Amino acid sequence: MSEIAERLLAGEQRALSRLITLLESGDPSAAEAMKAVDSHTGRAYTVGITGPPGAGKSTIVDQLTQLVRSTGQTVGIIAVDPTSPFSGGAILGDRIRMQRHYLDSGVFIRSVATRGQSGGLPRIVKSMVRALDAAGIDLILVETVGVGQTELGIISVADTVLVALNPESGDTIQTLKAGVMEIADLYLVNKADREGANHMATAITGMLHMATYNPKWTPPVLLTTAHLGQGIDELWEKVGEHRKFLTTSGELNERRGSQRRREFLEAVEEVLVQRLRDKVENDPNLNATLEKVATKETDPYSAALGFLESSFFSVD
Repeated sequence: MSEIAERLLAGEQRALSRLITLLESGDPSAAEAMKAVDSHTGRAYTVGITGPPGAGKSTIVDQLTQLVRSTGQTVGIIAVDPTSPFSGGAILGDRIRMQRHYLDSGVFIRSVATRGQSGGLPRIVKSMVRALDAAGIDLILVETVGVGQTELGIISVADTVLVALNPESGDTIQTLKAGVMEIADLYLVNKADREGANHMATAITGMLHMATYNPKWTPPVLLTTAHLGQGIDELWEKVGEHRKFLTTSGELNERRGSQRRREFLEAVEEVLVQRLRDKVENDPNLNATLEKVATKETDPYSAALGFLESSFFSVD
């Protein structure tokens, strides 16, 4: 077992930070360490928090962290932020509203940039979650960037998905468009001190009743005013109820197994895309084919099939 893996399993935060840095840089030693610690994962519980910008997701994360830490449990926070067009890093950094937890050794905070991924959730987040899990973190909170339809990617990493919304009626329409009805385990109408919060909660409840499917778990609709800490206790209680439901029904293992299979396919796709890019840069024959496609000497589809049949991408 690698040294960094041993230090990580011992709960050393510096080793955790180092491993995540290696993962982000694509260092081969990170894959070796992740392989070594994989069998030590599965103890942490992951809650994904998503929703439109301005719904107060960071404040909810902050309040949940404070509540969970009061019980003695450790918390890991992964904040998925937009990518800076200049540095390639996460624009919002480690979230100003979480500053009070920085000096708490029981809280680990890390921001990760979307890096232009269309799914809204970088694949690296899944490796980061497993690293936090292996390090002994009890609860992992993943806050996504909040850009509508791309938020569906949260289901590939979270055990419980919490969708935070504003009281404004526009969020109801956004909810329908984004397909959140199918992924939300809990709905949260935040900023409940605003006008229209009760109407929003009623609208969501009505949407759930009109759903054509009959889920075993009906997502509760909660009202919170996170910046005042109101409703956070009930929220945490409902997360616990959902966790118990998933565990007793066997769905937790099914969900996690599905997530691992999906991650495998994403990893294969990522490697193939990188190999294709390398081949484009270094293969004069492929560049000649691309030129023929550009000048209409051949059509893109048949050229692509021909390339696949004559390369290491062959699926025969």
